[in-house]
Amino acid sequence: MKIGRQDLDAAAQAAVISPEQAQALWQFLGEHHANTPQFRFAHVLYYLGGMIAIAAMSLFMTVGWDTWGPLSLVVFSVCYGFVAWRLGVWLLERKRLPIPAGIMLVLAIVLVPLAIYGIQAWLDYWPESDTFDNYHRYIDYRWVVMEVGTLLVASVMLWRYKLPFMVMPVAVTLWYLGMDLSDGMVVDGVLDKWTVRQWFSLWYGLAMLVLAVYVDLRSAARRADYAFWLYLFGLMTFWGGLTSMESDSELGKFLYAMLNFGLIMIGAVLSRRAFAVFGAFGVALYLGHLAYTLFKDSLLFAFCLSLIGLGVVFAGMWWNKHGSALGARWRQQLSPQLAQLIEKRGA
Repeated sequence: MKIGRQDLDAAAQAAVISPEQAQALWQFLGEHHANTPQFRFAHVLYYLGGMIAIAAMSLFMTVGWDTWGPLSLVVFSVCYGFVAWRLGVWLLERKRLPIPAGIMLVLAIVLVPLAIYGIQAWLDYWPESDTFDNYHRYIDYRWVVMEVGTLLVASVMLWRYKLPFMVMPVAVTLWYLGMDLSDGMVVDGVLDKWTVRQWFSLWYGLAMLVLAVYVDLRSAARRADYAFWLYLFGLMTFWGGLTSMESDSELGKFLYAMLNFGLIMIGAVLSRRAFAVFGAFGVALYLGHLAYTLFKDSLLFAFCLSLIGLGVVFAGMWWNKHGSALGARWRQQLSPQLAQLIEKRGA
């Protein structure tokens, strides 16, 4: 539920609070939410500036490599990262601006794999054909050293400064690490590479989701959302592995649809829209399979699908009326701590 100035004015007109209290409360809420990530012009400038700084890093990486070689990457990354770190600390501790501070600290973290790569290339660990650009494009178990180093540095910095946006590079690196570890598990002639990646992605994504729930519960005392990025990339990993598993049986495809419907239910219980989005995509894929494969050119299926669509609409109407109470009841039975967390988050 979002509260606007007109809501406070309406409460004042209804004599629930006085006009002076409405004004004071609105001023307090404005100051209280000033550093909460929202779609504000200042926040857009923050993130745009961070993207430009990261783009500048990528440009210098290419030019510096061609001009001075791999050792220049190490020197540049360490110096640039140090400046970003000190600027982030200054913004956080002196200016009390957590959003731009978090962006600067994230910039320092994303320079860690570049510095490690520079050291490895300087020691001739990488052939000239394997440039740093491939780190973001290709799966290779040799990237694991860079990813573990990034996770160690990011964990220390996150423990020290505790800014939610700093979880983003951790989640991305965990995502990369899962893909590269699956590549290292493949044994030529013994296991099919694609099958290994599918199953590893599924279980690794599930582990990331469990970690996200744990972080969510551990950070219940804090107002900030530390689990968002872990949920997002955990879902990408789990759902991607699950969706890539093609089944020749209709039963397998139906179970896939049920699992995605389960994601929607989990999203309702945890009050996390990302679950509902991925689950809805999965259900839509299954319905598309029914429409274009199993019941192709069937008028009866088109009629049934229309009824299903109407049923979903009415289900949404029913959920809008009873969902909050039902979700709260489920959460209370599942975990009172989880129920308290979601209620505090304003679900």
